[in-house]
Amino acid sequence: MHSTLVRAQNVFGFFTTVAFCTALLTALSVLLTPQTPSTTIELRNVQVVKGRPHYYSPKKEEYAHIKFDLDADFTSLFNWNTKQLFVWITATYPSSNTSSSAPPSQAIIWDTIINSHSQSHPFNPLELFRKAPTPTKKSKKSTTTKKQEPELQPGIIRLKNNKPKYQITDISGTLSDRTNVTLEVGWNVQPWVGALTWTLPEGTQLGRWKGVKGGKSKVFNMPALKGKSANSETIVASGGTPKAAEASAVI
Repeated sequence: MHSTLVRAQNVFGFFTTVAFCTALLTALSVLLTPQTPSTTIELRNVQVVKGRPHYYSPKKEEYAHIKFDLDADFTSLFNWNTKQLFVWITATYPSSNTSSSAPPSQAIIWDTIINSHSQSHPFNPLELFRKAPTPTKKSKKSTTTKKQEPELQPGIIRLKNNKPKYQITDISGTLSDRTNVTLEVGWNVQPWVGALTWTLPEGTQLGRWKGVKGGKSKVFNMPALKGKSANSETIVASGGTPKAAEASAVI
């Protein structure tokens, strides 16, 4: 009982118990903070071109190039336990399978990661022991004349006529003349401690958490594929986008 090993085990057991209880209370305390995210997404332009996934591929597919406007407010999703927020936009359209039980097809056209304030500005204890540089005359003048820009709150997204981050295609290889296509906004909150939380559909409510307000665009149709000569074939490299000038636009 009084040996060093037993005392070390008791201290370590007490430490792990306190750490577990603190982490559990931190994860549960997030349920008390209200969450009211809102998004507005609109289609600006959609084009369909035909090409190959890379230069050496003999397979030809159709690729969709979708531009959009996004106005989102995710500030309520950031609290003391939020590490970062993963946001994405999917293009949802009916599956090419004629079966009524087939789920709709979804493809991501854009995504981003929004870091919290603590993640963007981590605390460094070594900075407390560093000596501040003595300002010179020139630096004093520059600091007095320079205006400090207000720091933006994480979670605000304003995109106008934004290009897609990823070109999309279908497993069938055809996307032209597809109907009932919508753009949907989704996200995933990644906390410091606790479980991951995903998008709540509009109209749902979980305690003080409300579902997304908006989050879907109006229904639109994919345009028909414009005929092209063999010399104007589109090559889609990894991470690239098709040539927008060689497609028919639908607004």
